[in-house]
Amino acid sequence: MGFYARYVLPRLIDLAMRSRVVTARRARIVPLAAGKVLEIGAGSGLNLPFYGERVEKLYALDPSPEVWRLGRRRAARAGFPIEFLAHSGERIPLPDASIDTVVSTWTLCSIPRPLDALAEIRRVLTPDGRFLFIEHGRAPEAGVVAWQDRLTPVWKRIAGGCHLNRAIDALITEAGFEIARLERGYSKGPKPFAYLYEGTAGRRINCGGHA
Repeated sequence: MGFYARYVLPRLIDLAMRSRVVTARRARIVPLAAGKVLEIGAGSGLNLPFYGERVEKLYALDPSPEVWRLGRRRAARAGFPIEFLAHSGERIPLPDASIDTVVSTWTLCSIPRPLDALAEIRRVLTPDGRFLFIEHGRAPEAGVVAWQDRLTPVWKRIAGGCHLNRAIDALITEAGFEIARLERGYSKGPKPFAYLYEGTAGRRINCGGHA
């Protein structure tokens, strides 16, 4: 991991993800978390102020200890215990069916193998657990998708592996989830970067493929 990826990029991401629009989105989905919670791609802890009193414990998973250190003050103010896990989403070091809620915000775009990560999320969720997500990804218009496909090879090199063109809902259902609520649409900003998927999902029983 080079100097840019280790020290510069985490600070750029932390600054970019503090916008008013992004913060409003966090305030809509993160308070729904309850029980034992796993956050995938916890980053610098920008979701921490939005967790409510129903959270018993948070497992904050992120492959970058450097970016997590940026959120030490936010973690210190949390009203629940936090355990940081320095792992990627493809291998979650938690037992089967041990988590009540998984939270993922602007994370599935940058995981190298998103289906493997989603399979792991499904594995650690309890049978009635919930997966809460806000992700950006593939737009519905062919013209915008063409730009997403064109920009992604360059963008992922400078933005920590971020893919602009992943169909988030299709990935979630392919991994064995049933989506209970889904809102899709453009946020503010250039369209190739701004198409959002926000929703909740649960484990689908007796699914094929990713168990």
